[in-house]
Amino acid sequence: MEKRIKMGRVNSHKDLHVYQNAFRAAMIIFQVSKEFPYEERFSLTDQIRRSSRSVSANLAEAWRKRRYKAAFIAKLSDCESEACETQVHLEFCYECGYLTEERTKNLTNEYDRIIAQLITMINQADKWTLK
Repeated sequence: MEKRIKMGRVNSHKDLHVYQNAFRAAMIIFQVSKEFPYEERFSLTDQIRRSSRSVSANLAEAWRKRRYKAAFIAKLSDCESEACETQVHLEFCYECGYLTEERTKNLTNEYDRIIAQLITMINQADKWTLK
């Protein structure tokens, strides 16, 4: 995904590195989950796709709620929760034999980075909220 930041300014949620990372990770999960068994279609496949996509969707909502610090932080907290949920689903995928150890480790590490970015935004909410 190309960087859309102009002159260091963030103009939309799409400019956020954490959004770009979360979107990219969700797309990887979508691609690898196409190989999951059919019987997982309405359970694990659906759950991991939903939680991974929810990180990006909640980031977009958080961005639009920057007028209200508490609402902004609450949506970022939702992002963090969805990212953690995605990590749990990745564990199940590995234990069920649907993902390799390397793929699981790489995706789990990516979600660790996303969570760290979210926590930084939460801890520095005043820098992001509108005055």
